[in-house]
Amino acid sequence: MIQNLLVWFIQFSPFTKKWFWKKWYTFFPRLAPSPEFKFMNFGFHEDGLHPELAENDKLERYPIHLYHHLATQVDIAGKTVLEVGSGRGGGASYIARYLAPDQIIGIDISTTAVELCDRLYKENNLNFIVGDSENIPSQDESMDVVINVESSHCYGSVDLFLSEVKRVLKPGGHFLFCDLRPAEKLDLLNNQFNVSGLELLKKKDITGNVILALEKMSDFRKNAIRAKVPRIIQNVFESYAGVKGSRTYESFADGSLAYLSAVFQKPA
Repeated sequence: MIQNLLVWFIQFSPFTKKWFWKKWYTFFPRLAPSPEFKFMNFGFHEDGLHPELAENDKLERYPIHLYHHLATQVDIAGKTVLEVGSGRGGGASYIARYLAPDQIIGIDISTTAVELCDRLYKENNLNFIVGDSENIPSQDESMDVVINVESSHCYGSVDLFLSEVKRVLKPGGHFLFCDLRPAEKLDLLNNQFNVSGLELLKKKDITGNVILALEKMSDFRKNAIRAKVPRIIQNVFESYAGVKGSRTYESFADGSLAYLSAVFQKPA
């Protein structure tokens, strides 16, 4: 019942969707402030993908794999990188430590998420600031790479977001994107890409890779939720985490949800 009501509210209008997700990501860092929990994405698994990880990163290997899959599509060493929707900051920290950008800036609409990141991460080439995806607080043509992981489905206007990505990218810069969509909204997303003014270099359906990762993480995530979350809302959190048997997992499995990754370039 609660889950159905939340779905209705989120889908009611672009305003309610953006409002809900801002409140959710403000509340979530307070509910789960543990420094051991640095990611909120559904993960990625692919045979043969085994990036070398420090021991304290191995617990969240599959969420890291999603960032590795996307961020290694272009060479970001020595580049200025912006992550829009940086959440708990684990992905930006991974990029800062393993992929050698000159600088990576994570922006998030949630003040509490940014405050959490400031406490957790101390890399010299990493900063976090509060910012809106539809009004990015960066100068025109200031970024070599913009990365956006599993965040755009929360935005009130993807068109505004894409126009902001184009504005802040340097000519020839790259936009790295991955996210989920209901199958019936894939055409809308593709149309938004087509009119963005960014050139599509590659696109891939990675739903199968996401399902494999969810299966590998399911027991761990379910146990964590049942240990920390009140019983009345556990099913909401289990769906949010994509555990096996949840609405989200089943939607990926039956094809009603799809997960895409894509690489774009701003024309020189």
